[in-house]
Amino acid sequence: MELNLLVFCYLLGSVTFIVGLKMLSNPVSARNGNLVAAAGMFVAIMGTIFLYEDEGKKLGNYGWIFAALVIGTIVGTLMAKRVKMTAMPEMVSLFNGMGGACAALISVIEFRHLIHGYDPATYASTGYSFFSSLDGTTMLIIFLGLIIGTVSFSGSMIAWGKLNGKIKDFAFKGQHIINLVILVLNIAIAAFIIVARPEETPLFFYAILLLSILYGVFFVLPIGGADMPVVISLLNSFTGVAAACGGFLYDNKVMLTGGILVGAAGTLLTMLMCKAMNRSLSNVLIGSFGGGAVASGGAGPQGGTYKEISLSDAAVVMSYANKVMIVPGYGLAVAQAQHICHELEKTLEAKGVEVKYAIHPVAGRMPGHMNVLLAEADVSYEKLLEMELANEEFKSTDVVLILGANDVVNPAAKSDPSSPIYGMPILEVEQAKHVIVNKRSMKPGYAGIENQLFFQPKTSMLFGDAKKALQDLLAEVRSI
Repeated sequence: MELNLLVFCYLLGSVTFIVGLKMLSNPVSARNGNLVAAAGMFVAIMGTIFLYEDEGKKLGNYGWIFAALVIGTIVGTLMAKRVKMTAMPEMVSLFNGMGGACAALISVIEFRHLIHGYDPATYASTGYSFFSSLDGTTMLIIFLGLIIGTVSFSGSMIAWGKLNGKIKDFAFKGQHIINLVILVLNIAIAAFIIVARPEETPLFFYAILLLSILYGVFFVLPIGGADMPVVISLLNSFTGVAAACGGFLYDNKVMLTGGILVGAAGTLLTMLMCKAMNRSLSNVLIGSFGGGAVASGGAGPQGGTYKEISLSDAAVVMSYANKVMIVPGYGLAVAQAQHICHELEKTLEAKGVEVKYAIHPVAGRMPGHMNVLLAEADVSYEKLLEMELANEEFKSTDVVLILGANDVVNPAAKSDPSSPIYGMPILEVEQAKHVIVNKRSMKPGYAGIENQLFFQPKTSMLFGDAKKALQDLLAEVRSI
C-alpha cells in the first residue's frame, strides 16, 4: 500500500512539473505555475522521506534530513527575498551550480556505495575482480552524472563570478584546444573504466572529477558578457541532464521527469537564444565576442558626432507623440528604474499617447530578464512586444526611448559585415521618426564596439542614470 502511495506521489509530482512549466509560458500565470510545481516537489520529497523502502528498511536519519531541509529553506528564502533584480542572473547561476553539484554528489555517493560493498575475500575465492563485475549501464550513468553535473557546477560558479564582476574574462592561445583535450581525456578514461574494469577504478574516478571541474572553469572563462544569457541556459540544461541521471540511478520517476524537463527546456532556450543572435552554439562558445574587444574613440563612424537633447525638449517630443516605444536594456535594470518607467508610461497614456515596450530576446544578462523586470513594476504583458512584432511597429512610431540598451539596437548588425555582431537580429529602432537614447556615457556595450545608431541625424542622446533621468523626464512631462 505504501509503495502504491509513493508511486502516486511521484506521479503527482511529475504532473505538477509539466503543468507548472506550461503555466510559466504566460506571465499572468507564471507565479502560480511556480507554486504548483513547488507543491508537487514537496509531495514527492515527503513521500520519499516517509514511504520509501529499500529491502524493507526505511530511510531513517530524519534529524539530519529535516535539519538540512530547514537550513536550505531558510537560506534560500532569505537570498531570494534580498536579491536585487539586477543580481537575479548571478542568483540563477549560483542556484543552478548548486543543482549541478547535487547531481555530481549523487554519482560520487553511489560510486562509494559500490566501493564499500566490495568484499575482497568473496571475489578472491572466485578469481574475479569486484570492478570487473560492475554493471556497465550503471557505471555509464554514474559517469554521465559526475561529468555533466561537475561541469555545470564549476561553470556556473565562474559565470556567477563574472556576472557580479569578481571574475574577469580570461583566455590564452590554444585554450579551446586544451578544453577539447580535457573533454576527450575525460570521456576516454570513463570508457576505459567501463570496458577494461581496472583495479585502479577509484583513482580514475576521482581523476574524472578533477578534470570535470577544470573543464567547467576553462569552458566558461573566455566567454564574454554578451554571450552570458546563452551560457546560463546551456549550463541549466546540463544540470537537468545530470539530475535525470540521478533519476535513472534511483529509479525515481519524479526526479527523472524533472531532470528531463529542465534539460529539454534549457536546450530549447539555448537554441532560441542562438537564433536570436544569428549565431551557432559553437560560435558562441568559441567566438566569445563579448570578451574584451576594444571600443573606438568618442567620435562616430566617418568622423560623425552625436547630439544631446534636453529634458524639456525630450518631454515635449514624447508628450505630443501619437505612439512611443520604450526599449529597455541592462542599464534600466542596473538603475532599478522599472517602476519610474511605468509611471512615465501611465502619464503619457493619460495625455493620449500610445505606449508599448520592445523586448529583444537577449536584452539583459539572463533569458527573459526584461520581461521579469517590467512585470515586477506591474507593466501589462500585452504591452511587451517581441522583436518581430516590435519591428513591424517602429515605422509608425513617433518616438523610441532607449533605456540602457546598446548592441541590440546597433544597425551595424545589418550593415557592417566586419562587425562581430553582423547578422544578429536587432530592434530596428532607426525606422522610427525620432530616437532618444538614455545612457550614462558613450561607452560601448558588451560587444565592445561603437553603436552607429548614436550618430544618426534622428538620434538624440539623453545622458545620465536611467532612474534619475526618468524621474526628471516624468516631472517635465507632467508639467506640460
